[in-house]
Amino acid sequence: METILEVSNVIKQFGGFTALSEVSLHVNKGERLGLIGPNGSGKTTLINCISGAYTNYQGSIHFDGGDITLLKAHERTKRGIARSFQIPRPFSSMTVMENLLVPFAFVGGKDGPEQQKEAMEILKGMGLAEKAYVQSNQLSQVELRKMELARAMAAKPKLLISDEAMAGLSGTEIDEVLQILFDLNNSGITIIMIEHIMQAVMKFSQRVVCLDAGKIICEGTPETVVKNPEVQRAYLGD
Repeated sequence: METILEVSNVIKQFGGFTALSEVSLHVNKGERLGLIGPNGSGKTTLINCISGAYTNYQGSIHFDGGDITLLKAHERTKRGIARSFQIPRPFSSMTVMENLLVPFAFVGGKDGPEQQKEAMEILKGMGLAEKAYVQSNQLSQVELRKMELARAMAAKPKLLISDEAMAGLSGTEIDEVLQILFDLNNSGITIIMIEHIMQAVMKFSQRVVCLDAGKIICEGTPETVVKNPEVQRAYLGD
C-alpha cells in the first residue's frame, strides 16, 4: 500500500525530559490508524510533531511524498494535514458557518457563496446543518465535537488527526462521532484516531500503535494489541 505519512526516529525533549525517544511509524493512504497509550505516554507530543505545533525535534517526517520536517503548522495544513482538538476551541462569537469559513479562507483564500455551499455540505455530513447560523457558544458538547471535525474538514485534508473527539460523550454520542469518522474515511481521507475509549478504538481502527513512556511498545491489529502483555502492563500495571 502507498504510504502517506512516514515518521522516522523522532526525538522530542523538554529540558532534560525525553517525551519521544526515536519514534518511527508509517500510515498508509486511506488507513484508519488508532494511537493509544496511558496518560503521559507521548501521544499528544507525537501528534504535535506531526501537525507542526512542535518543530524543534530530531528525526524526520515525510508526508504525501515530501519532507515536511521543517515546515510550520500552517504550511502543513496547506499540504493536507488537519487535526481536531480534544478541547474544542471555537470562535465563540461566530456562528457555526462562520467558524467553517475561517479555514476555507485560510486554505483557499476565499469565503464567498461557493465556500458557503461547501461548508453547508460538510455540516450536513456532521448532522449540523440546522445549526449553521447558530452561535457556536450555544452548541452542546457533542455538537462542539462535530464542529471541530467540520472545521478540520474545511481545510480539505488528506490526513485527519482526531484527538479524543469522543472524550466525555455518552454511548449514543460516541456512535454518532464514530459513524462520521467512518464516512470521512470512506470518502478517501486517511485518519489517525487518538482515543482512550478502547471500544471505539477496537471498532474503528484497522491497525493500532501503542505508546508508553515515549516509545512504541506494540503495533498490529486491534485484537493483537489489546492482548499484548506490555500493553496490558502499561495500562494496568504489574
